[in-house]
Amino acid sequence: MRPSGRKFDQLRDISIQTGFSHHAEGSALIRMGRTEVLCTASVEGKVPGFMRGQGEGWVTAEYGMLPRATHTRGDREAARGKQSGRTQEIQRLIGRSLRAVVDRKLMGEITITLDCDVLNADGGTRCASITGAYVALCLAVQKLREKNVLKVNPIIGQVAAISCGIYQGVPVLDLDYAEDSAADADANFILTAAGGIIEIQATAEKATFDDAAFAALLALARAGTAQLFTAQNAALPG
Repeated sequence: MRPSGRKFDQLRDISIQTGFSHHAEGSALIRMGRTEVLCTASVEGKVPGFMRGQGEGWVTAEYGMLPRATHTRGDREAARGKQSGRTQEIQRLIGRSLRAVVDRKLMGEITITLDCDVLNADGGTRCASITGAYVALCLAVQKLREKNVLKVNPIIGQVAAISCGIYQGVPVLDLDYAEDSAADADANFILTAAGGIIEIQATAEKATFDDAAFAALLALARAGTAQLFTAQNAALPG
């Protein structure tokens, strides 16, 4: 029995609320169970120095957690003067995941930054960030097209992410914190709606797993992201 009472292949309740941030070009508040992440997309009419003159755009991400997003208060990283290795790793993952579904040659020299701020954490924050950031990115691009800044939609695919793991010997979908902290193995799958794999992060925590177990996790992830793609599409206009 899972701690939440869910079936092995059942997602947590998911909702995506757009327009939450009044000033950002695109925003989405994504809720997956008790995990809540605010994703905002901001547009700048320039690119980093290493890309100037190439005629391509840039898509990047930043990630952070509020001090009481977790059970005990965490220090603000700004107060410590540097980001943790975990934060840097996650925001790089988010950026890679979104760039994989964007043709940056169609952007011109603009930058879209996705800020993913975790309001409440109960497992799967990086996956919720990627899934919500895609919606925020789409909304920002739509606004740019309405203003005729972009002639063509540079988004060439759809991306979502989900965690899976082996809990008490059983492959399960969408780990919450109670399962993630006790899992035999866990994995994050970043997949496209076209069936492509962008990235898989898989780790044996308490016990190794074999090919059959990995195949079961991948099958769960594909079924889970199919539901996330539907939720993304329902949140987006048109």
